[in-house]
Amino acid sequence: MPKQINGIQQLGVGVTDIREAFDWYRRYFGMDIKMFEEAAMAELMLPHTAGEPRSRHAILALNMQGGGGFEIWQHTGKEPTPSRFEILPGDLGIFAGKLKSDNVGFTYEKFRGQGLNVLTPVSEDPAGNEHFYLRDLYGNIWEVCYESFVYSRKNLVNGGVYGASVGVRDVAESLPVYQKILGYDRIVYDETGVFGDMKGLGGGEQRYRRVLLRHSAAYNGAFSPMFGPSCIELYQAMDRTPRNIFEDRLWGDPGFIHLCYDINGMDELRDEVKSAGFPFTVDSARDMDTFDMGEAAGSFSYIQAPEGTLIEFVETHKIPLIKKLGWSLDLTKRKPGPLPGWMFRLFGLMRVK
Repeated sequence: MPKQINGIQQLGVGVTDIREAFDWYRRYFGMDIKMFEEAAMAELMLPHTAGEPRSRHAILALNMQGGGGFEIWQHTGKEPTPSRFEILPGDLGIFAGKLKSDNVGFTYEKFRGQGLNVLTPVSEDPAGNEHFYLRDLYGNIWEVCYESFVYSRKNLVNGGVYGASVGVRDVAESLPVYQKILGYDRIVYDETGVFGDMKGLGGGEQRYRRVLLRHSAAYNGAFSPMFGPSCIELYQAMDRTPRNIFEDRLWGDPGFIHLCYDINGMDELRDEVKSAGFPFTVDSARDMDTFDMGEAAGSFSYIQAPEGTLIEFVETHKIPLIKKLGWSLDLTKRKPGPLPGWMFRLFGLMRVK
């Protein structure tokens, strides 16, 4: 079938303590649906793990308000290595995760009331959209952005992943990946200067070129009704030479390790990215029909954008629906298109209180 992007499935977050991290993200960000948990060996990621298989522990967590999930990921065969320098806007790779909220002011007040490390007041981006920044327990930067899409409110303060802020060497060099391969064909703004809404961030007083990208096509995959729309913002530092966020470190070390898209048509995508000059660096379908992740299964691949960002693609084959009954959904046996609403409601049975 033709390649189809269905939305952001998850943002990979490397951590030093997976239990602590899941509890924190569940408590404060509402990422309380545990879709799967697995401790295993990352045998196929050799191009990004110094050529060695690495043992790891991973949890995929979702939020019932919708948006992408978190793949919380911890190295268990070695000590996770945090960055040795402060990561600033424009440093190469994902330097901030975007969370969605349909009431940014409310989210801001709740987070402040909970004592979270809020970095900036609510302000407007260059397009007039409300947002603010904060740090999590590991120092990762998150940006809460206005987005009207809500799948199910469930008394949550915010939704899931809305996108990512990516530092690039040169906007023109990186745009083809985000516009053509990922489909973010709308430029909402492209501005250069010192931005008042960044005051409070390390490096926020410097000049940047900022380009906000959105997609004009509606997502129409099995999980698209829950993922909702998404965006990417590119930051090019104009006053300094940016550093590689994973300089002298491995994929899976603390920080934002990848951005993952749910797709259909892995074979067609393989040909497309190769022709575009960004061939798969990892390709599970080359070695097996489906990759078993315990409670879930599918095919996955990675490409690397010019600035170094790892972008994952997952073609989902199986997901759990009612774990206690061992009931899973085999997506290879159904027609393409969105799942019915009652199936998404079953995700609520996997919420961890």
